[in-house]
Amino acid sequence: MNQELIQIGQKVLSICLGLKKGESFLIVCDDNKKGLAESLYQAGQALGAETMLAVMKTRGKPGEEPPPSIASAMKHADAAVCITEHSLTHTNARKEAAKAGTRIATMPGITEDMFLNGAISADYEKVKERTENVCEVLSNGRSVRIEKAGYILTFSIDGRKGIPSTGMYLNPGESGNLPSGEAYIAPLEGTANGQIEIDGSLAGVGTLISPLVLTIENGRITDAEGDAAEKLLSILGSGDGRCLGEFGIGTNDRARITGVVLEDEKVLGTIHTAFGSNNTFGGTIAAGVHIDGVVTKPTVYIDDELFMENGTLKKQS
Repeated sequence: MNQELIQIGQKVLSICLGLKKGESFLIVCDDNKKGLAESLYQAGQALGAETMLAVMKTRGKPGEEPPPSIASAMKHADAAVCITEHSLTHTNARKEAAKAGTRIATMPGITEDMFLNGAISADYEKVKERTENVCEVLSNGRSVRIEKAGYILTFSIDGRKGIPSTGMYLNPGESGNLPSGEAYIAPLEGTANGQIEIDGSLAGVGTLISPLVLTIENGRITDAEGDAAEKLLSILGSGDGRCLGEFGIGTNDRARITGVVLEDEKVLGTIHTAFGSNNTFGGTIAAGVHIDGVVTKPTVYIDDELFMENGTLKKQS
């Protein structure tokens, strides 16, 4: 067992989840991530928590629900970490567990390198402040325009609330990714129109060798061009998986583009759009899939006011 991983695990669980002696702590993992999960199991035990490890079959795609028995166990823990190949962030299991008061950190696709370096090593007090500032702008906004490489995508966020994923989940019911650092929101369904170039990475694909250009009409992908286009459309399916479900802004200055969206979408100076489910954070789409695509150095307007220029934040409340 890698002692460095265990020591970092103890630090992360203490700072980011506030895990204390005597608390019930559940680690949900799949066959692909069992090794890293066992390090967290040892870390939880070292902190004196009542630590449990639940291993499930690897899910087929992000947003797919865990088994009912694991979903139930998540609701009865004081704190939980989901360290899986595919994300459980946008699942009803995560949503219901948070509603029951469980503090939850999801770590989809995390690698040993990501656990030892990069975004995990950020100053999370600073990440929290930056994230909450960006989130406030999103919550007060009505419209978004994204410009990149001559392509323009517009959509409404009127009436929707931004979600801060700060990396610190210390109070009952707080949840988000680890490593973290993003503010995101559910665009109003059916309002997105235009094109967007995704050039950073794509969940289920990894780092993009060539850009992916998506055409969106009335909130739904109608065309995709690029080497990753066929695979993306296959993962999303022909139903509501093709609907725009999320707009997010990275706020972690230590995050890197690694090919794993868990870290990639947190990079300061990037944004991401996701397609599929958003019913777990204020939207109405329940597609059983959620795929994020990262855009580097975009220009973004919120309510026609410049918010980010070529990846540099221009306005924070």
